[in-house]
Amino acid sequence: MKLNPLALGIALGSVWGGSLFITTWISFYTGYGKLFLEVLARSIYPGYKISPLGSLLGLFYGFLDGFVSAGLIAIIYNKTSGK
Repeated sequence: MKLNPLALGIALGSVWGGSLFITTWISFYTGYGKLFLEVLARSIYPGYKISPLGSLLGLFYGFLDGFVSAGLIAIIYNKTSGK
Protein backbone atom coordinates (compact mmCIF):
# COMPACT_ATOMS: atom_id res chain seq x y z
CA MET A 1 0.00 0.00 0.00
CA LYS A 2 1.33 3.42 -0.95
CA LEU A 3 0.58 6.53 1.04
CA ASN A 4 -0.42 9.75 -0.67
CA PRO A 5 1.92 12.43 0.75
CA LEU A 6 -0.42 15.30 -0.16
CA ALA A 7 -3.49 13.70 1.42
CA LEU A 8 -1.63 12.67 4.57
CA GLY A 9 -0.07 16.12 4.81
CA ILE A 10 -3.42 17.89 4.55
CA ALA A 11 -5.00 15.53 7.08
CA LEU A 12 -2.28 15.81 9.72
CA GLY A 13 -1.77 19.51 9.07
CA SER A 14 -5.46 20.15 9.61
CA VAL A 15 -5.53 18.17 12.83
CA TRP A 16 -2.40 19.77 14.31
CA GLY A 17 -3.27 23.31 13.18
CA GLY A 18 -6.85 22.93 14.39
CA SER A 19 -5.67 21.56 17.72
CA LEU A 20 -3.39 24.53 18.30
CA PHE A 21 -6.16 26.93 17.28
CA ILE A 22 -8.76 25.41 19.61
CA THR A 23 -6.34 24.92 22.50
CA THR A 24 -5.21 28.54 22.22
CA TRP A 25 -8.80 29.82 22.48
CA ILE A 26 -9.54 27.52 25.42
CA SER A 27 -6.37 28.65 27.17
CA PHE A 28 -7.07 32.32 26.40
CA TYR A 29 -10.44 32.16 28.17
CA THR A 30 -9.88 29.56 30.88
CA GLY A 31 -6.12 29.15 31.34
CA TYR A 32 -6.41 25.43 30.57
CA GLY A 33 -3.37 24.13 28.70
CA LYS A 34 -1.40 27.32 29.27
CA LEU A 35 1.76 25.53 30.38
CA PHE A 36 1.61 23.19 27.37
CA LEU A 37 1.28 26.08 24.96
CA GLU A 38 3.96 28.17 26.61
CA VAL A 39 6.50 25.35 26.71
CA LEU A 40 5.78 23.72 23.36
CA ALA A 41 4.27 26.22 20.97
CA ARG A 42 6.07 29.38 22.06
CA SER A 43 9.44 27.64 21.95
CA ILE A 44 8.88 26.21 18.44
CA TYR A 45 6.78 28.80 16.60
CA PRO A 46 8.20 32.35 16.47
CA GLY A 47 5.73 35.09 17.35
CA TYR A 48 3.15 32.72 18.82
CA LYS A 49 1.41 33.78 22.03
CA ILE A 50 -1.81 32.88 23.77
CA SER A 51 -4.12 35.43 22.17
CA PRO A 52 -6.73 35.60 19.39
CA LEU A 53 -4.02 36.58 16.88
CA GLY A 54 -1.78 33.86 18.28
CA SER A 55 -4.51 31.30 17.58
CA LEU A 56 -4.40 32.21 13.88
CA LEU A 57 -0.62 32.07 13.88
CA GLY A 58 -0.80 28.68 15.62
CA LEU A 59 -3.27 27.47 13.01
CA PHE A 60 -0.88 28.48 10.23
CA TYR A 61 2.27 27.13 11.88
CA GLY A 62 0.54 23.95 12.99
CA PHE A 63 -0.84 23.25 9.53
CA LEU A 64 2.53 23.91 7.92
CA ASP A 65 4.37 21.78 10.47
CA GLY A 66 1.92 18.88 10.21
CA PHE A 67 1.77 19.08 6.42
CA VAL A 68 5.54 18.94 5.95
CA SER A 69 6.07 16.29 8.63
CA ALA A 70 3.35 13.96 7.35
CA GLY A 71 4.42 14.47 3.74
CA LEU A 72 7.98 13.46 4.58
CA ILE A 73 6.76 10.47 6.57
CA ALA A 74 4.67 9.31 3.59
CA ILE A 75 7.56 9.76 1.15
CA ILE A 76 9.98 7.86 3.39
CA TYR A 77 7.41 5.13 3.97
CA ASN A 78 6.77 4.74 0.25
CA LYS A 79 10.52 4.51 -0.49
CA THR A 80 11.24 1.97 2.24
CA SER A 81 8.14 -0.22 2.02
CA GLY A 82 9.35 -1.84 -1.19
CA LYS A 83 6.03 -1.62 -3.01
